[in-house]
Amino acid sequence: MTDELRTAAFESKAWPYEEARKLLKRYPNGKSGDPVLFETGYGPSGLPHIGTFNEVLRTTMVRNAFHALSDTPTRLIAFSDDMDGLRKVPDNVPNGDMLREHLGKPLTQIPDPFGTHSSFAAHNNAILREFLDRYGFDYEFASSTEYYTGGRFDEALKGVLRHFQGIQDVMLPTLRAERRATYSPVLPISPTSGIVLQVPIEVIDAETGLIAFEDEGQRIEQSVLGGKAKLQWKVDWAMRWVALGVDYEMAGKDLIDSVTQSSKIARVLGGRPPEGFNYEMFLDENGEKISKSKGNGLSLEQWLTYGPEESLAFYAYREPKKAKSLHMGVIPRAVDEYWQFRGNYADQDLKQKLGNPVHHIHDGKLPTGELPVTFGLLLNLVGVMGDASKEQVWGYLANYVPDASAEKYPELDRLIGYALAYSRDFVAPTLKRRAPEGVEVAALERLDAELAALPAEASAEDIQNIVYEIGKTGGFETLRDWFKALYETLLGSEQGPRMGSFIALYGVENSRKLIAEALAR
Repeated sequence: MTDELRTAAFESKAWPYEEARKLLKRYPNGKSGDPVLFETGYGPSGLPHIGTFNEVLRTTMVRNAFHALSDTPTRLIAFSDDMDGLRKVPDNVPNGDMLREHLGKPLTQIPDPFGTHSSFAAHNNAILREFLDRYGFDYEFASSTEYYTGGRFDEALKGVLRHFQGIQDVMLPTLRAERRATYSPVLPISPTSGIVLQVPIEVIDAETGLIAFEDEGQRIEQSVLGGKAKLQWKVDWAMRWVALGVDYEMAGKDLIDSVTQSSKIARVLGGRPPEGFNYEMFLDENGEKISKSKGNGLSLEQWLTYGPEESLAFYAYREPKKAKSLHMGVIPRAVDEYWQFRGNYADQDLKQKLGNPVHHIHDGKLPTGELPVTFGLLLNLVGVMGDASKEQVWGYLANYVPDASAEKYPELDRLIGYALAYSRDFVAPTLKRRAPEGVEVAALERLDAELAALPAEASAEDIQNIVYEIGKTGGFETLRDWFKALYETLLGSEQGPRMGSFIALYGVENSRKLIAEALAR
């Protein structure tokens, strides 16, 4: 860590550095020899989605930023609330009737509807860990069930019983009258049904963890220790912060009230709430919040089928406090904007680099390599090629890129695979080339003639100048009308690339064939 970098990090307005400075203010002299603890939370009541992944990603960015400011060691725990009772059956999993028979039981006690793991929670936890491992996150996985049943939370649970009334004083005013009548911070596990019970409890002995409650008409006296009870989630969150010594945890904007109540409870328990901030939610293409139980929005596997990991990280980094749509249509732009910022990085001064998203995506250690064509241009190319192979795409790239090869441009080779998949599944079904109309006919005929007269060494810029001149003098009201006509008649879409670059890439003769086909319609 250079002094120059540390100084710049202290002044940077990039949001990870602003967040990291909260922790530095919290521990100006370090944390008494202990690592600063970052936590992320996940409820495995449904399949993990991109929001879960992005919370770990963003927290890691803050953690990396803190390393730039301080030599204090850190840890990151990815905590799974897998002892929660299943409240409803997700829409996007098989064997719903089987799951319905186990409603109310802890997620680790419910059979896996996919039939591949020991429980529903184990299945979802495994997917989450695979996601995080694929990206190379440095984290420790923690299971709520293991912590409760293994006694890790026993002392903290006694603390909850000692401060039972103080916790009630925080929570009850926030509840409706009917909920207040039955609310309890502690949820005992039924010894008969195995269900996580939502019933009032009586604290008999806080020091031994003994409580009493009613279960199926019988008064039961039972310990809360060793996994025989869990906590309501706002109380659970606060208890965990205190028991583990969590220093930083971010949460979605929909949990602002929960953060407030859990912070109050943490103070009742004698602890200090963590630092953090509230990010805006991802929305699906209909503007609705992404939900694990609905399975709407994009899955991580879907994004990574059509775009690389770094494009998703770029999308997650930008404007975390602004609601953003998350659907297939955002992937191409995220890919190209990532490469635009990556291309700018080398020539930026240190202050600009620290504000560049790619600095936080790669923790300042950017990979080498360049991208000689944009992802958007690739999509337009494979769109007109139809059912193409990667080798055929490289053949066209030779028209445009000197020494074009997968060996020289491995990241471009990877993007060709994504472009072929994206075009096949989302672009090709929407393409509809229309016939030219009015002044468009003469303009296309003129473009064909001028392309035919071009010397072999003509550049993309030479071609762009021709396209531009025809648009200015061809009778169009605006240049935009001419470009739109080119896209709709030649490419079959309402928007497209810089045409000089596309024609150079696709080849003049191939482009003339497109024009001929358009004029013949």
